[in-house]
Amino acid sequence: MILVGIDDTDTSDSRGTNQLAKHLARVLSPAYRCLKIVRHQLLFDDRVPYTSKNGSASIWLEPMMSPDLDRLIETIRTEMLCEFIPGSDPGLCVTAKVPSSVTEFGHRCQREVVNATDARELASQEKVVLEGLGGTCDGVIGALAAVGLAATGDDGRVVQWQGMHDELSGVHPVAEVMRRDVIVRSHADHQEITEGMIDVGKKLRPNLRGGKQVVFVTRDPDATELRWLAQKLT
Repeated sequence: MILVGIDDTDTSDSRGTNQLAKHLARVLSPAYRCLKIVRHQLLFDDRVPYTSKNGSASIWLEPMMSPDLDRLIETIRTEMLCEFIPGSDPGLCVTAKVPSSVTEFGHRCQREVVNATDARELASQEKVVLEGLGGTCDGVIGALAAVGLAATGDDGRVVQWQGMHDELSGVHPVAEVMRRDVIVRSHADHQEITEGMIDVGKKLRPNLRGGKQVVFVTRDPDATELRWLAQKLT
């Protein structure tokens, strides 16, 4: 598997990083199958310049043939430059191997303010491809953090997975959510839920836990029938 991290690709009045990630996945098919696109929450702090809540994205790619990493990087780089939005500061990270130090960097980015120099030095040390593609290039921080956090299989909210492109919203049977390869668990005790209705909210966005898509729910106190409310966790 190859992990791609992108960050700071948008502005407040443009399409978001998640949408660019979906676009890149389409461009890269059929040479690469997109297994997942995951949004990772980094430090939400006024000291950090960000567009919207400081999230970056990882794209999980499975080569459909013998991979050409240099060509893959060139394709993504070219596409991101074509999609560049003035005022953004995009960063790109691509790697087939994620050292533990990069994962720790990702966790650091969730706890404290980290600068681009830290990201570049670590990427150089670990021989991980990391590039800034415009503006201040500060997006290299989140791009590197995204692949580090993705490698844990235990972080973030899943935006797209296993070919699931539909945007499920509102109230549906739990079985309908499970049909999308999503596990429904109680937020209180993590017990699996298989019956009732579930309000997934504006969009179904399961969490990545143990390498699987998991929606955590609480019982709807206002419902007369068995109904659950999806919780928005990072």
